[in-house]
Amino acid sequence: MKREKVRAFKELAYYSSLGLQVALSIFIGLAFGVYLDRKFETAPWLTLIFLGFGIAAGFRNIALAIKKSRKF
Repeated sequence: MKREKVRAFKELAYYSSLGLQVALSIFIGLAFGVYLDRKFETAPWLTLIFLGFGIAAGFRNIALAIKKSRKF
């Protein structure tokens, strides 16, 4: 019974951090794009490109979580 509880808490911790992972990946992509736009004066193109990369990374994290949950 104890092993099942520990496993359940580990899974809960992983899935509860998923929202933070998605938000951070989007924010990091956005921040990096804004930084590069200011450096190279190409606004808004690099911001949009890296925002897209951040969103894609967020969806990748969700897909990996779904794939991990199907293994159980």
